[in-house]
Amino acid sequence: MADENTMLRGCRTTCTPLPEDPVPGMAYVPFQQWSETYEPARALDDGTLFPVLNKPFYGRRGEPR
Repeated sequence: MADENTMLRGCRTTCTPLPEDPVPGMAYVPFQQWSETYEPARALDDGTLFPVLNKPFYGRRGEPR
């Protein structure tokens, strides 16, 4: 069995264990409205059929990877 220091080694700040009886969270997620779509080849390249959901990741410098 690993000691506590070994288990918490990855923490940069003081780590606390999860609560014994956590409270469930609630979320509101609106229905997606149907809108224009990409052509199938473009959808496969971008990973989404809908242009409004195409949110490319930009690295630290704001440049596409």
